[in-house]
Amino acid sequence: MSDDLVFYTNPQSRGRIVRWMLEEIGRPYRTEILQYADSMKAPAYLAVNPMGKVPAIKHGDTVVTEAGAICAYLADAFPEAGLAPPLGDKRRGPYFRWMFFAAGPLEAAITNKNLGVEVPAERKAMVGYGCFEDAINGAEQALKAGDYILGDTFSTADVYFGSAIGFYLQWGVLERRPVFEAYAARLQARPAAVRAREIDDALIAAAQAQQPQPA
Repeated sequence: MSDDLVFYTNPQSRGRIVRWMLEEIGRPYRTEILQYADSMKAPAYLAVNPMGKVPAIKHGDTVVTEAGAICAYLADAFPEAGLAPPLGDKRRGPYFRWMFFAAGPLEAAITNKNLGVEVPAERKAMVGYGCFEDAINGAEQALKAGDYILGDTFSTADVYFGSAIGFYLQWGVLERRPVFEAYAARLQARPAAVRAREIDDALIAAAQAQQPQPA
């Protein structure tokens, strides 16, 4: 497989998660910036992701969409980065468990909360996350192992799970429990996270500078 790595994103999207992951891996990649109103829905990109949404990556001939899947793929594609427990490692179960807890139950619970969707008590069994309180308590449970999802070891699970916690705190949709705030601060200070944030923030600033100014 060719090692060519192309990253499709917009700096104001979940692509920020994948940018951080790419910076953690430390491999060269090319970035394609897409705009919501046009290029994201253009035929050229719909051939990459028929949903017309970012992020996505192309690694040689392999296309991966969905931020959690992209992060998991990159961790396995570049094992030298040491960001995923290898097969046979007992930590691989918690690694996948909590990464996809963030992609499924936690995101669904937060989204429904923001939309004003309340799950009736008698319908909890129909909903993957049960209820909002269960999902938030589950997220806190994930962080009882130590500084990171895997205890003392940083991994891709922290990139994805930690991005969710950081975003939800920033947007004011997650209760500011001490464990969440300490975890988010710890991750945001990582050099790769700082680099990724600076790259995307600079892209946003450049785009804003090009917008016509009111007379």
